[in-house]
Amino acid sequence: MPPLIHKRQPNNLFAQAHVPLQILSGSEQTLSKPRQGLFFLLMHFIDEVRLLAKAGDGGKGCVAFLREKYRPRGGPSGGDGGDGGSVIFRVDAQLNTLVDLAHQKHLRAPRGEYGRGKDQHGKNGQDLIVRVPPGTMVYDDETGALLADLRTAGEECIAAKGGMGGKGNAHFATSTNRAPRFAQPGIPGEERAVRLELRLLADVGLVGFPNAGKSTLISAVSAARPRIADFPFTTLTPHLGVVRYSEERSFVMADVPGLIEGAHEGHGLGIRFLRHLARTSVLIHLLDISDAERDSWQDYQVINNELACFDVTLLDRPQIVAVTKLDLPDTRDRLPEVSALFASHSVELFALSAVTGEGVKELVFRTAQVLERQKERARELEKAHEQQELQKRESFFLSSSL
Repeated sequence: MPPLIHKRQPNNLFAQAHVPLQILSGSEQTLSKPRQGLFFLLMHFIDEVRLLAKAGDGGKGCVAFLREKYRPRGGPSGGDGGDGGSVIFRVDAQLNTLVDLAHQKHLRAPRGEYGRGKDQHGKNGQDLIVRVPPGTMVYDDETGALLADLRTAGEECIAAKGGMGGKGNAHFATSTNRAPRFAQPGIPGEERAVRLELRLLADVGLVGFPNAGKSTLISAVSAARPRIADFPFTTLTPHLGVVRYSEERSFVMADVPGLIEGAHEGHGLGIRFLRHLARTSVLIHLLDISDAERDSWQDYQVINNELACFDVTLLDRPQIVAVTKLDLPDTRDRLPEVSALFASHSVELFALSAVTGEGVKELVFRTAQVLERQKERARELEKAHEQQELQKRESFFLSSSL
């Protein structure tokens, strides 16, 4: 009896998903890429890619004359060329990274078909739909201009528009030129180098030194499960978690890798991941004061300096400062001294332990209050802006009527 041979089944966890490029007609085109391991997916959080988008060219118009029985002088009958397909980015809420486009450097949409005789128009090229996660910003890589900020599901941006098809000679027949022997060529499709930059959509951002307890906090207040360990730089990629503070209300919290002094110069993991705090309204600054040899106020200033080196506007946002690891005796012993130091600089200090839950609820409710005030202020500013625009329009109509 021959030995049994068991075929090894592929592990789906370690299989790299293909890049789906949807077509408007309903068909789906899948471009295969080399399989990557789960390590690649976890350790390589792709939040920036550069692509070359080439739209389809318009099809040429046809030069033809009708030849049919009983119609000896049918005249010109060249059809128009089809329009080329466009390259379109569309938001897919199921995606959270640009890893699907990491190896896809060229995006080409099909061209339009040529026109044919008997007034037959060429088929239009199908649009190339590329799925991107919410929060993707599309830039022109040559000029740096922002083309679109894609946030909501289904939102689209035309990165490269397809060329128009040329007209056939049937369009150029006149009373003086009844047999034109020329047609229009198709217009070439746009070609553009684009840069996609992902900025996570979060309301609250966690900042602090490595191993300050950011991952432990987000895992305690949400369903996020980032890697937690007792050594620095455990968090290598941003994480999002939904924090519910009532039955109907919640906010999104973002945990980014820790910062160290000189991060803006490339030390540690750098400040590249701070771009994911650009959309936040509130920052939670976590401090670890368990080490008596460290200056807590100096650590606080170092993190703020790194934030300013990346984007000065980050310092204009409300910042809640909290001491973590309150379950450690050293932290509890130093807390009165550190609280007095920060109070002398008019900085309110919270204290919590994400392990035992002490002080976590108070921090969440305070964050929610500050966030609600920020949203109310944003609504007031938007309303004032709308009123100013309305006044400008009214003044323009009054001046034009005079």
